[in-house]
Amino acid sequence: MKKIIAGLLVLPFIFACATKVERMDSREIKDVSGRWNDTDSQMVASEMIQDCLNSGWYAKAAARLGKEPVVIVGSVTNDSMEHINTATFVEEMQRALINSGKVEFVASRNERGELREERLEQDEFASEETRKAFGREVGADYMLSGIINSIVDSQSKKAVVFYQVNMKLIDIESNKIVWNGQKQIKKYVTRSKTSW
Repeated sequence: MKKIIAGLLVLPFIFACATKVERMDSREIKDVSGRWNDTDSQMVASEMIQDCLNSGWYAKAAARLGKEPVVIVGSVTNDSMEHINTATFVEEMQRALINSGKVEFVASRNERGELREERLEQDEFASEETRKAFGREVGADYMLSGIINSIVDSQSKKAVVFYQVNMKLIDIESNKIVWNGQKQIKKYVTRSKTSW
């Protein structure tokens, strides 16, 4: 009998600790921790792309090249004080640029390595009619690179978290920086317990 009563007393605690998952619309804004999140990534990418495409470099490049500029993504470094998956941020920017119809993208260094390996295998195993030739890659005109920084000013259970994202578009042939964009985000965070 004691075991049954003890089991009944423990049962509410087991259910209280159960994980609860709730589906959300991917466009819904919800800040849980105050750290960099998907909303920050999307907002920064969207605003930076608008700034990039509306700045003077684009018209000059299109006129000089006689076609849409070709861009490659270089490194986007996370120098903030927290883990930020820069790959999702870079993909967001790349997607927005491609979908604008104003620039073309070439594969990244890692992707190019895989593609070259595939062409090597095609040379050996694919039919002559379907084999893809070497020496036909498109060279990029510009490289997009950047850095994410953060500053945290905290006292007890309160903090101001400041993020600054700097992106550059560099002419590969001349090394000229043709666009330099910056976006800042500032968050005021109050926690129930100190964890900074």
